Amino acid sequence: MTNWPPKKIAIFIQQYKKILLLWGAIVVSILLLLYFGVDTKLIALLTLLLGLLTKAFAGLAAMISLIPIIGPLIVKLFAIPLFWILNALGYFVSVIAIKKGYAKEVVHSRILAIVLLVGILLGYILGHLLPIR
Repeated sequence: MTNWPPKKIAIFIQQYKKILLLWGAIVVSILLLLYFGVDTKLIALLTLLLGLLTKAFAGLAAMISLIPIIGPLIVKLFAIPLFWILNALGYFVSVIAIKKGYAKEVVHSRILAIVLLVGILLGYILGHLLPIR
């Protein structure tokens, strides 16, 4: 299966114990909710909310990025389109708002969008510079 020494596996589990337990709890709760017939849209919303509030997605991305060579590419594959979607959404909203006469508000919203994107970028950079322990 894997040729990792048992000591390295134990260190990995010790470092990512909380994230592994959290994702285990998320998977078990999804399976239980599906078993009891809860609406799938509600399950998706609860999973998204729980994942964002507990930073489960960041932990999952950190574990995926540990895979040599391909791991960081997978994380970037999901992170970069987020910037594109936010930017494109801002442009579409700006065009509609300008047509309706909200030019001043568009300037403020575009400034906020740029600040949000810069904040996400700085958080991404700081997250890679500062270890989480």
